[in-house]
Amino acid sequence: MVKRLMWSGLLAGAGAVASIVANRLAGTVWRRLFDEEPPE
Repeated sequence: MVKRLMWSGLLAGAGAVASIVANRLAGTVWRRLFDEEPPE
């Protein structure tokens, strides 16, 4: 039971980090392509 909770926490943390990295990468690509801030 504890291992399942730890696994769920690990997956949630990895998903959050991946989302943040993807968002920053997309913003950087947008700025370089269009020379403006990405839309919200």
